[in-house]
Amino acid sequence: MSIKRVLLCTALAGIGFLGACASPNTSGVVYNASEAKREQIVRMGVVESIREVSIQREASPVGALAGGVVGGIAGSSVGKGKGSDIAAVLGAVAGGLAGSALEGSAGLKKGYEITVRLESGELRAFVQEADEVFKPGERVRLVSTGGVVRVTH
Repeated sequence: MSIKRVLLCTALAGIGFLGACASPNTSGVVYNASEAKREQIVRMGVVESIREVSIQREASPVGALAGGVVGGIAGSSVGKGKGSDIAAVLGAVAGGLAGSALEGSAGLKKGYEITVRLESGELRAFVQEADEVFKPGERVRLVSTGGVVRVTH
């Protein structure tokens, strides 16, 4: 089997496998199916401050693999014989780096760091997607289950 075929088969298998991986849910209003029908603990508090932040999606090799496949295929069309194999490998490496960089920049989401004073007087900070608007002085609920906390109205 040629280097091109091994490269292509490996990359395609990797993309198929990794495409099924999901990134963690950082939303305050979206629940995963595994979170449904579970008892949640609710605490009350008041928003002390809000700070806009960026949430970086967990890194996955999908972008690098996809870029590697495209780069490998493009490189394999250059030259013949061993030259074509070398170009395929170089194209796969360059494509993988480009795909990884693209995925990283596309993985940012707008979020808020919300500092809440609980009724007990404790201060707690939570980070979640900016899919609900909060204001200092506003009364909010903290909904907790399995280590995940959401700030809601």
